[in-house]
Amino acid sequence: MKHPFPFSAIVGQDEMKRAMLLTAIDPSIGGVLVFGDRGTGKSTAVRALAALLPPIKAVKACPVNSERFDDCPSWAKVTKKTAHKIPTPVVDLPLGASEDRVTGALDIEKALTKGEKAFQPGLLAAANRGYLYIDEVNLLEDHIVDLLLDVAQSGENVIEREGLSIRHAARFVLVGSGNPEEGELRPQLLDRFGLSVDVTSPTDIDERIEVIKRRDAFENDNTAFMLRWQAEDAALRDRILKARKTLTKLKTPEQTLRDVAELCIKLGSDGLRGELTLLKAARAYAAYRDDTALTRSHIREVAPMALRHRLRRDPLDEAGTGTRVSRIVEDVLG
Repeated sequence: MKHPFPFSAIVGQDEMKRAMLLTAIDPSIGGVLVFGDRGTGKSTAVRALAALLPPIKAVKACPVNSERFDDCPSWAKVTKKTAHKIPTPVVDLPLGASEDRVTGALDIEKALTKGEKAFQPGLLAAANRGYLYIDEVNLLEDHIVDLLLDVAQSGENVIEREGLSIRHAARFVLVGSGNPEEGELRPQLLDRFGLSVDVTSPTDIDERIEVIKRRDAFENDNTAFMLRWQAEDAALRDRILKARKTLTKLKTPEQTLRDVAELCIKLGSDGLRGELTLLKAARAYAAYRDDTALTRSHIREVAPMALRHRLRRDPLDEAGTGTRVSRIVEDVLG
């Protein structure tokens, strides 16, 4: 089986890569929305992230990847308490997936052959403690969007139908990608993404040539190419693990909290999710840089990706939300 394209070998698209790394350091940031042209590496980056992420400890045969035996749901009927390490789950949610496929449903085969009423887990169970990826997320059907909103809010998947009453943990990082020309995202779902980035096709000739070279080497000289970038990905993985430890010791000055609150007030972002996400993203970025305290430079770096999708539309401002955020960041933080 061919390995995904190495994360560290992706040319350019620095903001997209940084956003994904921050969610790997602190999954509670709440996911990443990537909007941009076709062929700009959105799907490639998600697949590459899956191979990059450190493995997780999970109970063997537990369908929701529980870390401890006591957390594995009773309906799973797992008897052995042995645990092993598995790759961090990265699950695709296809646009045409039915509600039963997403949430799980009655196992028809067991019902017909054995007369047993058993639960067949869905994509949400498989994605627990990992990533759920939706390509063309802006084309997702409304009833699936409503379902995802409920689960994202509670961190739990609840099924009450066909005589089943099932609950299981469903905590995952939501990653969505799409082309803005094909429609906008519902505001409720948009707000659930912690970070948002825009990607465009590179305009620099040398950069485009490098993209072609690396993709060609990946397809035609795969073994040598993977060996070339294996060490880079391993170093990045170690950096993520180190940042997770640093995050718990990071100091957050009172003035930094004031800066975050003032920035969100000036931007007019709705609710308090903007402040919380901005703070978490800035802390993750500081940990990634191995800094010991949060500063204005960390906030300045992550503010556009944490806030651009939370602003109210201004039809008179043609600069775009990213530019508006950068402008107000300069006014508030200097």
